[in-house]
Amino acid sequence: MARKGVRMTTAPGMLTLDALRELVDTGAVDTVLVAMTDMQGRLQGKRCAARYFLNEVVPHATEACNYLLAVDVEMNTVDGYEMSSWDRGYGDFVLRPDLATLRHLPWHEGTVLVLADLEWVQGGVVPPSPRQVLKRQLDRLADRGLAAYVGTELEFIVFNDTYEQAWQAGYRGLTPANQYNVDYSMLGTARLEPLLRRIRNDMTGAGMYVESAKGECNPGQHEIAFRYTDALSTCDNHSIYKTGAKEIAAQAGKSLTFMAKYNEREGNSCHIHISLRSTGGEPVLAGDGPGGFSTLMEHFLAGQLACLRELTYFFAPNINSYKRFAKGSFAPTAVAWGTDNRTCALRVVGHGDSLRVENRVPGGDVNPYLAVAALVAAGLHGIENELPLEAEFVGNAYGSAKPTVPATLREAADLLADSKVARAAFGEDVIRHYLNAARIEVAAFDAAVTDWERVRGFERL
Repeated sequence: MARKGVRMTTAPGMLTLDALRELVDTGAVDTVLVAMTDMQGRLQGKRCAARYFLNEVVPHATEACNYLLAVDVEMNTVDGYEMSSWDRGYGDFVLRPDLATLRHLPWHEGTVLVLADLEWVQGGVVPPSPRQVLKRQLDRLADRGLAAYVGTELEFIVFNDTYEQAWQAGYRGLTPANQYNVDYSMLGTARLEPLLRRIRNDMTGAGMYVESAKGECNPGQHEIAFRYTDALSTCDNHSIYKTGAKEIAAQAGKSLTFMAKYNEREGNSCHIHISLRSTGGEPVLAGDGPGGFSTLMEHFLAGQLACLRELTYFFAPNINSYKRFAKGSFAPTAVAWGTDNRTCALRVVGHGDSLRVENRVPGGDVNPYLAVAALVAAGLHGIENELPLEAEFVGNAYGSAKPTVPATLREAADLLADSKVARAAFGEDVIRHYLNAARIEVAAFDAAVTDWERVRGFERL
């Protein structure tokens, strides 16, 4: 895919169609995974025989049931979606491979992967598809001669239990791979280096630019960082990495989770860094204004502040997402910006060409396409309306009187429902689709009886 020159040069591990044909002819590749990203940010699709992929899928695409954008996290069919239902017969989507995403998957023998865009069988794109939601916002940027560059920082917790053992245990009493806080600890990461090294190297082999790995605060918690690139490539890489890391952990007899808040300790964050350039590649956020900001940067950051609460659903899409937002936890509560201030929801870092905004609201459960689309939409709202930037917050934002991020998924859904910015940016059909997803999740949680309730109420109430 070419997006006005935005995509960076082909990395090692990426494949051209001609190169794939050669690998198939020699027998080095026998399987092609054709995958799309669902509402939960998961890869869904099918494993195709490689020769069938070349002969049939490349020229004609393939299909998948359109319920893939109309189910909950457990793949239950649910009501309220316009695109897919029992009344509409649960038909098909077309999965159109984006051959620019074709790559090796080193953790699966003889296997490559390609991401696909969703189209209706009758023709045309599927607007609520996460990849399409992001593309629409990137096109809006391109119309202004701008492009977004993004880096995502995913944290995860590793357990010595297999996924099967974790399931049988009801995800209780698991053994973390480290027994104590290993933040920046070389000794602590060495304990898990065979797994971390394999994930790093296999992601490099899948076309990603790995920067580093480090320990984090929660026992067994780690982060692997990747170099920023254009927004669409970053989100593609994010989704592939997240799936691949789980698969590699399973092959090693371990499990790992990206859920936002596994326990009462530090949650798994996914800080998102975003900067803008011209479509010619020139940075545009730095300037001669206060803090070294350009006027564009001031408007862009002001838009982030103005829209953060009403777009929080796209940063925190699950019930569990909101458990992260606690004072003194390094997860934000205050809608404020500050220079290199980790107590604020929006942290400005870098200077000159590296100047960028870090949004600290998302957790490891975020769908990157939707989150980055929301960042772009908020920034464009600030730019288009020339919003003035408030003074930066200095000090501990946890103790400030600033507005706060929504405390629950229900509150975030209500704010999204009332958002004129969201409807103008994403379209009424997209907002209806994701509001339905939020309301279904809230209703499912409201109907559940939790372990917390049993422990407190079984005998003592």
